[in-house]
Amino acid sequence: MDALHSAGIRFAEALQSGPPWLEKFWISVTSLADPKSVFTFFFPLAYFLDRKVGVSVLWIGLVSEWLNVIFKWILFGERPFWWVLESGLASKEPLALRQFPLSCETGPGDPSGHCMITGAALWPLVTALAALASRASGSLVLKLSPFITYTLLLVAVGLSRVFILAHFPHQVVTGILAGAALGWGLQDRAPLAHTPRFFVATALALLLGTLSLHSLVTAAGINIDW
Repeated sequence: MDALHSAGIRFAEALQSGPPWLEKFWISVTSLADPKSVFTFFFPLAYFLDRKVGVSVLWIGLVSEWLNVIFKWILFGERPFWWVLESGLASKEPLALRQFPLSCETGPGDPSGHCMITGAALWPLVTALAALASRASGSLVLKLSPFITYTLLLVAVGLSRVFILAHFPHQVVTGILAGAALGWGLQDRAPLAHTPRFFVATALALLLGTLSLHSLVTAAGINIDW
């Protein structure tokens, strides 16, 4: 893993060596794709366009947020900002790396929550826009434009996370793949006919399940808060 991590640091160096205007772009992208944006921006937008799509975005966002925590407890994953110091790489050779206000994220890093949660939650919105474009025009480019935009957005989000040293490249790839798979698998399974009470009960069940799993893993001698 050290070789993979070192390669990721070199990639981050290359990204940070770009023109100054790119710095503002990457920071804007990573802020826009914060998982909370799923609930504060993308869900209201999707719900305004179509109630079914909006509920799907909310449901998938909730489930993917929970699964991301569980995956991180299983896969762990170093954070670049901390790894360069803990591994001793920073003392062995000069590194042209810069720190940003968003760099010092703690907790396991694999998979990237920004990529996974955003990728999963946006899938039903993207497929709905693609269906709308298909009905409006016979142009293949227009039909595929939502998916092309979706892919470019996730790639940009992944690069922004590497740029600020929050994740290694392989962690953002894992997040993108997991997010797209979750979005595809869950978009037709949203509980559209349920009342708000169901969602509250589900959220509580996920919370209690998470706390229980945390206790069990800790009791087994595994420090998931490392």
